[in-house]
Amino acid sequence: MLHSLRKSLAVLPAALMFIASLSAAPAAQAQQPVAQPTPAPQTPAQRGQYLAQAGDCISCHTANGGVPFAGGYRLDTPFGALLAPNITPDPKTGIGLWSADQFYRAMHEGVNRHGQDMYPAMPYDFYTRITREDSDAIYAYLRTLAPVVNAVNINQLHFPFNQRWSMAVWRELYFTEGTFKPDASKPASWNRGAYLVEGLGHCSSCHSPRNALGGIEKDKAYTGASIDGWFALNLSSNLHTGLGSWTAADIATYLKTGAVPGKTTALGPMAEVVRNSTSHLTDADLAAMAEYLKSIPPNSSLRTGKPVPDPARAQAATLYMDHCGACHQAGGRGMPGVFPPLAGNPVVIAPDAANIVKVVLGGVPAQGKYIPMPGFASVLNDQQIADLANYVRTSWGNQAAADVTAASVARLRPR
Repeated sequence: MLHSLRKSLAVLPAALMFIASLSAAPAAQAQQPVAQPTPAPQTPAQRGQYLAQAGDCISCHTANGGVPFAGGYRLDTPFGALLAPNITPDPKTGIGLWSADQFYRAMHEGVNRHGQDMYPAMPYDFYTRITREDSDAIYAYLRTLAPVVNAVNINQLHFPFNQRWSMAVWRELYFTEGTFKPDASKPASWNRGAYLVEGLGHCSSCHSPRNALGGIEKDKAYTGASIDGWFALNLSSNLHTGLGSWTAADIATYLKTGAVPGKTTALGPMAEVVRNSTSHLTDADLAAMAEYLKSIPPNSSLRTGKPVPDPARAQAATLYMDHCGACHQAGGRGMPGVFPPLAGNPVVIAPDAANIVKVVLGGVPAQGKYIPMPGFASVLNDQQIADLANYVRTSWGNQAAADVTAASVARLRPR
């Protein structure tokens, strides 16, 4: 249930194959009691150890027979391998030179210390929900570990899959950055369970089927999926195939011990999750997780995050990455002082889209430290520019109307 995307990596080649074929800030909720472990350990590092156990970090970042957290666990795919990195505080081969800000950026945005997009074998699409306070606590705990010299050649994928830009389209389609926001209509215990299940626990990553692009099928979340030769069970409230006949106490017992008399025992990857993660959690947190899981509708989901994109949006994302992504970056974050961000940019989200359409058509000259942007009037047709404008107006938290049409672009096109 709380297992890493390393057990879901079978879907990654499909996403990478799709990308190759293309050839081309939310408010933190630290003040909420849901963000605190129960009971709260005495120091940030102690809290961090508990949170790292809730996230099952050790399972991915420890090679078979290796030193805990020193990396090297191998993730095999038909396109090569990925090795989990060393996250001990060794300055040369681990994260000893990482700041707390850089660590949080990796957890929250999926961007490493060098500004590179990370592969989703690191489940940052779930970890983005954790608070800054909890990220800092995990960082403090990792800093207490003994430094281990273990250089890991992380990326062993074959070309072109070994190029980090190959994951940019995946990010555009399936990653939504944002800290967990409690539901005021629910009790604190339910919100605590949601925070653990949807964030650190990343349960849906294994227990949900994925589409051909490697994205979770949101309308089938928690309904079970084949993982690494095993089947991650249905966690919805379905009476026949899910947890409908389980009580919350049954679920909590299973997470604590790996067995419920008369029902089942944990096998394969789930047994590892229980051993390394859930058996270390407090009874209150396990009860909260069970409460949240019992609230998941039968054969449905709570539909958190992005919906599965339709073909038109996928095509628009491709246009963005082909023509804009190299400068404005995945997530529309830009590059400070060089390329302006598109997320939250007033030109992009203005009620009238004329400005952004004109920018795409004609480009922008150099301004201050910002380098010039070329126009695409001779490269893209009216419909493509409309699709591109609508995409940037509705992505990364932008909530402008997707009201640009080919006809409106034609009216603005230079004659």
